Amino acid sequence: MKSVTFNSTVQKSFTLFLLLCALSSFSQSLSSVIVDLASKKPVPYATVQLNNRGMITNEEGRFNFSLDAQIQPTDSLFISCIGYESMGKPIQEFKDSLVYLKPKAIELREVIVSNKEYTPKEIIELVEDHIEKNYYTNYTKKRVFLRETYQNRVLKTEYEIKKSSIEAFNRNFLDSVINTVPKENTYYTEMLGDLYGADDADEQKLDLIKASELFDKNKDIDLEKLEEKFNDIVKKNIKTDSYFKVKSGLFGTKIDPEDMGDLFEEEIDSTDAAALNQKLEEERKQKEDRRKFFSKYKRQTLGNLFANLPIFDDSDYNILFKPRRYELTLENFTYLGDQAVYVIKYVPDGSPEFQGTLYINSDDFALIRMDFENTEPLRDFSLLGVSFNEYLAKGSIIFAKGSDQKYHLRYYNIIKGVQAGFKRPLAIIEKNKNVKGRRKQNELKLKVDASFGNINQYELVVFDEEPINEEQFEYFKENNKVLPTYMPNYDPNFWKGYNIIEPNKAIKEFTSEVEFTD
Repeated sequence: MKSVTFNSTVQKSFTLFLLLCALSSFSQSLSSVIVDLASKKPVPYATVQLNNRGMITNEEGRFNFSLDAQIQPTDSLFISCIGYESMGKPIQEFKDSLVYLKPKAIELREVIVSNKEYTPKEIIELVEDHIEKNYYTNYTKKRVFLRETYQNRVLKTEYEIKKSSIEAFNRNFLDSVINTVPKENTYYTEMLGDLYGADDADEQKLDLIKASELFDKNKDIDLEKLEEKFNDIVKKNIKTDSYFKVKSGLFGTKIDPEDMGDLFEEEIDSTDAAALNQKLEEERKQKEDRRKFFSKYKRQTLGNLFANLPIFDDSDYNILFKPRRYELTLENFTYLGDQAVYVIKYVPDGSPEFQGTLYINSDDFALIRMDFENTEPLRDFSLLGVSFNEYLAKGSIIFAKGSDQKYHLRYYNIIKGVQAGFKRPLAIIEKNKNVKGRRKQNELKLKVDASFGNINQYELVVFDEEPINEEQFEYFKENNKVLPTYMPNYDPNFWKGYNIIEPNKAIKEFTSEVEFTD
């Protein structure tokens, strides 16, 4: 009996050892690419579930799950996506970098047997009727990850000097100003935090946990060098009792020398303790202001994204509340796991809106996914040489059912494209305060033709959401102490131990031309 007990103990210990080895082999994370078995193409926006924790694959089908001490190698990972057979298996069996999903599609007529054959409009109306039952729209606490990508390009910078009575304000100077502006630049920022709030974009609170910014400082506008050039010209050619009048043919702006920052200030003597302390205090205040600005900007961005969900009647995507404005077509019937899903195409009927696809659960009539793209520019403004064109807004919104049997936002992706232009005369006029009569001293007259283009992307992942009451919301105090960590090159270890949406290839390969350190 003792021998049997000993052997049994050894066997259990050996089994535990193998499990621990299997867990350690994942290097505390599980990373794979979800691929379509038939086409061998990546499957974007697939849901990956592990112990009630949700993840989403990026546009390249990639995901990365951080494995903590509570996760066992025998715990199962479940993967699902609309139109594919769901799969689930213990994480210790995920040994390949590719995970294949098998497409699953059937004919509409083969499925609608027991269900009533609803028209697309009736299905949409049932979605609206079930919103209160299917979605929790009151106060919640949400663990969110937000990635923002800004791609800026200078499309045109042309000008013609009509007149300049200040010799230094010549073509060489203006060319140097234009050359200071980078022709293109990409800026990434990421943040992880807890968002508290309901459906009001302005009534949100954010507890920042960690943040980063990834960009090339060498491609930033060097305002300090530009200011030095301008200061030198001003000090040599313009009196301190003068002021500037900037005219574009649309408006005039007065700028006093004392309003131009440190244009006429003396440098601080480092031996002057009082002056040095004042400078340090100003730097501390600037840093504190930057913290508050960063937190406020992220809070507003998140609030706007949540408030614009299609389950709210004042959303830009108003298909659920104004179906008469769209042509609806019941395209197909597919599956999300074992759940049957209506697939409805929508296009605007008349006025320019959005077009796309709705995926609606046939059992509880919950909208579980919405793909959208604008059909015409959302804003197209051109007046007296000033133009603005918001020509692109497309993306996907995905909801997932939680343990509370309510649907929660899981993923929100939107890409926006904007072009702006300025084709106007521009004049910078120096006037003297103490001269009677004709106060004009010097003048620079230009004809400017410039245009710029921006493509911005917002990716939001919601990992956990739990209801709170209004009292808990009011009691919570925001954390404004987090500033983004600057990275000149992508650092794969920065988010180690945290669950985020996997970065795409462009982010992973991002490097600065000249590496800077703070």
